[in-house]
Amino acid sequence: MRFEARALTPLWLVATAPVLAIAVALTLSGLLIAASGVSVIESFKQIVLGAFGTRLGLSETLTRATPLILTGLAAAVAFRAKLWNIGAEGQLYLGAITVAAVGIVLPAMPGYALIPVLAAAGALAGMMLLLVPLLLRLRFCVDEVVTTLLLNFIAILFVSMMIEGPLKDPLAFGWPQSVPVAPEAELPKLMDRTRLHVGLLIAVLLALVVHWVQSRTVFGLQSRATGLNATAARFAGVPLGLSLIKVACLSGGLAGLAGAVEVMGVKGYVTTDLSPGFGYAGIMVAMLAALHPVGVIGAAVFAATLFVGADGMSRAVGIPSYIADVTVALSLLSMLVALFFTRYRVRL
Repeated sequence: MRFEARALTPLWLVATAPVLAIAVALTLSGLLIAASGVSVIESFKQIVLGAFGTRLGLSETLTRATPLILTGLAAAVAFRAKLWNIGAEGQLYLGAITVAAVGIVLPAMPGYALIPVLAAAGALAGMMLLLVPLLLRLRFCVDEVVTTLLLNFIAILFVSMMIEGPLKDPLAFGWPQSVPVAPEAELPKLMDRTRLHVGLLIAVLLALVVHWVQSRTVFGLQSRATGLNATAARFAGVPLGLSLIKVACLSGGLAGLAGAVEVMGVKGYVTTDLSPGFGYAGIMVAMLAALHPVGVIGAAVFAATLFVGADGMSRAVGIPSYIADVTVALSLLSMLVALFFTRYRVRL
């Protein structure tokens, strides 16, 4: 038995690969649930009800999906160009703390002017953080997997220093958090008495824009060519260094924007527990979407459904909510196997 590269991958195989991966992951998770003596059907039913059965559950699911869409886009854009950005978590935190810092020094201005300025500042901070490991790769051939991963810890420690020092809120009774953003900078809510905000619409719009850029522009063609075959792209005249810098700006900017949106739309201030791992979960979302920008939307909603619905399932049937983390991990592993078989076939 051997594996043979496919000359052409059928469209039906590409479309069904994520569905099969999710089905396999849910089946394996169901076996774990059944081993604990609880009804699998009832458990999955409680997940769906917890995520979509109430107005609060629906709003929380979509709120959780918003940063996952942005970090998933950040990973998808970078991975397509073979730029292994594992640092979306740190870029998210740096974008968030930049919003708090810039919000202090800006003069009073209306929300329609303040919100774009703060969002741009957060995106710019994410860009700058990713450009550091990229320049190390281009100049000294340093593996960006290591540098982007380690920069996550540096960024979070920097945020901790800032909220314990110059950006600490004096009215927080000693609790380590930054000064809050101005009320004018808060993103409008989509549903009354919920945390769901217009950041969701921004994230969906950006997914469509990124898809258009990658499929209809010269930059998109160059970035995809860089990822498919860097040697052939260089021979065809693609400026690899410049293309990767543009990709890093887009990827880091999306991750930084995720932090800015989370601060302006949900928290209102920065803490060291701002993200429960949105940057790392974004990698799973991107892989589950097969690195397709539009597919990132569905993958993010799927992941958010598991994270939010697992809490309701835990209360209803007594299964630990960590089953959501297991299911997400199994989904990633299943998707990697599915992607392998979209590129290779088995020959006897």
